[in-house]
Amino acid sequence: MGFYSKISFRFFSQFSEDVSHYFGDLKLDLKKARIKLSLQEYLSIAVMTCFIVFLSIFPALSMFLGFVFVNPLLAFITSFSICLVSIVVTFWIFMNYPKTVIKDKAKKIDNSLPFATLYLSTVSSSKLPLHKIFEMFAQFSEYGELTDEIKGIMNDVKVFGVDIITALERAVERSPSRNLKELLWGMLSTFRSGGDITDYLKEVAVGLVNDYRRRLYEFSHQLTIYIEVYLTAMILGAIFFTILTSILSGIAQSGPTSVVSLQFLIIFVFMPLISVLFIFLVRSSTPGVE
Repeated sequence: MGFYSKISFRFFSQFSEDVSHYFGDLKLDLKKARIKLSLQEYLSIAVMTCFIVFLSIFPALSMFLGFVFVNPLLAFITSFSICLVSIVVTFWIFMNYPKTVIKDKAKKIDNSLPFATLYLSTVSSSKLPLHKIFEMFAQFSEYGELTDEIKGIMNDVKVFGVDIITALERAVERSPSRNLKELLWGMLSTFRSGGDITDYLKEVAVGLVNDYRRRLYEFSHQLTIYIEVYLTAMILGAIFFTILTSILSGIAQSGPTSVVSLQFLIIFVFMPLISVLFIFLVRSSTPGVE
């Protein structure tokens, strides 16, 4: 634990332990997100942060609202209410942060899974034992989060000494990706029934590659729409706004300084902001490896 987590756990460990049974789903989310904190430690950090937020906002806000409002009681109630909302929002962010990490990991795994499955099917065609297949994949593949998941399986086998079946069951439980869970469950079932892992992996790889092609096809159509909207809003919108403001300024007989300031704000602030949002939109919807 770091310094902040140690201080938080020292003050709020008992409280976190008392309320931890209300956050059973959060414990599993922390495991899937690979956040190296126990449930009690994470809750202690969340409560400590909420406490600091309250102490930071409440005195300054009370003094400020005391000058704004004539009634001190109204200022106190308003500042206290705002602080309560801030605490609720802070705690909500802490509770949902692991889910955000899980979604990001799942997306990266799903993007890598079609190519990784082809890699696994190629390695398994050499008729190596299942744990050796995962060991080679963990050593020589570079698929980011997916490689980390496979390394977790090998860590259970080598460090904790569990068999490959138990290691796969643990990997299914902590995996953030539904597609990876289905792949591991299929490998587990095939291994238990004595089936051919190579044939299973080839079938799954074909399905995943076809799904990946479909997502690329859909993304190409979405990107066409995005570009049309972007060009219309940025180029035609900017030209139309510049002409319109120039005409209205002449009709309203307002000073040129205000028009220039408004045009400067739109061109050098609003338009770059729209461009940044467009880049994030395209990047988040791209079905490719990060």
